[in-house]
Amino acid sequence: CLMGKSAIGQCVKVPSIRINKEESFHKEETIREENIFNDPIHGHMELHPLLVKIIDTPQFQRLRHIKQLGGTYLVYPGASHNRFEHSLGVAYLAGRLVKVLHNNQPELKITKQDFLCVQIAGLCHDLGHGPFSHVFDGLVIPQAKRIKQLRGKCQYEMKSNKKDLRTCMFPLILLHFDTQNSSYCIYFSVQWTYKGRDEDKSFLYEIVANKQNGIDVDKWDYFARDCHHLGIRNSFDHQRLLKFARVCEVSGRKHICFRDKEADNVYDMFRTRYTLHRQAYQHKICNIIEDILVVMCLRTYEITCFIDANNDTSVLLSDEIFEQILSSTADNLKKSRDILNKIVRRKLPKFVGEARLTENNPTVSLNAEGLPVYVSYIPNTSHLLSYLHKLAISSLLIQVVDLDHGMKDKNPIEKVFFYSKRKPNEASPIKDYQVLVTL
Repeated sequence: CLMGKSAIGQCVKVPSIRINKEESFHKEETIREENIFNDPIHGHMELHPLLVKIIDTPQFQRLRHIKQLGGTYLVYPGASHNRFEHSLGVAYLAGRLVKVLHNNQPELKITKQDFLCVQIAGLCHDLGHGPFSHVFDGLVIPQAKRIKQLRGKCQYEMKSNKKDLRTCMFPLILLHFDTQNSSYCIYFSVQWTYKGRDEDKSFLYEIVANKQNGIDVDKWDYFARDCHHLGIRNSFDHQRLLKFARVCEVSGRKHICFRDKEADNVYDMFRTRYTLHRQAYQHKICNIIEDILVVMCLRTYEITCFIDANNDTSVLLSDEIFEQILSSTADNLKKSRDILNKIVRRKLPKFVGEARLTENNPTVSLNAEGLPVYVSYIPNTSHLLSYLHKLAISSLLIQVVDLDHGMKDKNPIEKVFFYSKRKPNEASPIKDYQVLVTL
């Protein structure tokens, strides 16, 4: 068995789940029966019983109560989808991509164990999300840790990020398995820079979270799912791109590559990312609401340290904290209730204006009230702050929002490898003139 650590630092004995044979996942089985989930994005999704065992645990079921887009739901009423269905979708797409690679390239020797491990990675990749998703992960936790360090009020350790929470939750999930009749085993061995597989199967690590170029099934699912629920057009066709995926060796390492004629489709993927950030993820009212949620969470953290009835930190927290605080009658949560009531009654801070920064013409335009509505170039945020202080507007909350295509000022398409019909085993980056659109 594996040894894991729970969220409050206790050692727990983690049972093994045994997968006995390194065999092709196409080999016929008489015992196993796929479970089918009906999904509005992918249709009927077949998932292995092992995945269903993971799904049927309290730690995973918690994702039913965490909105995929956090505070965006309070602006876009259709964005009510949760991390739960997204995680199922990622696991399903991960399995589909592995099957495509195995069918087209049997020489890769992808085993049933590879198939299941990649699907489990897709299924569990969001386990560490806290309430309101990225609001909690990226804003609340870092500030809460600073509060703890400065004041020393909380005796329990708060996990520093989504990865820490996910790491402590997975052993807890395995505790729910019945190991007496189990025929599965998940084991890890340390090779090269990753755990589990050697460098010959490096392409498996590009399926769920691709650090090479950002093209992975996680994005394929949330682009399609978010666009569907937000009512935003999605021009990217992940189903077509999936069919043209192929593993090629580039610079001594195996990467997932795509057919050269799909370059425009890949461009559409990065463009969809930009559109979602511009219209929804970084919507001005969404940012205002999420700032209020951060204040509420920090206020609640100072009082309770997010400890639940089992004295466990953060592990079972979800968006339900919103309703729990609103319905609470505790005196020490009154300020938190007042903060949330501002959201409920739509008494939000007003959006004043925005400054769009470029590198061409360093000029500032003011509106009738003397507020900056367009700044064409400011080297860094401190210049903008000092300018606003001169206008005696020190109480303004200023957010710096980066809108790009996933790699800051770089063109992400340069990191994608493409193969041709004539040379399916040779791949290289594509040239700008070979595509019809530009970012």
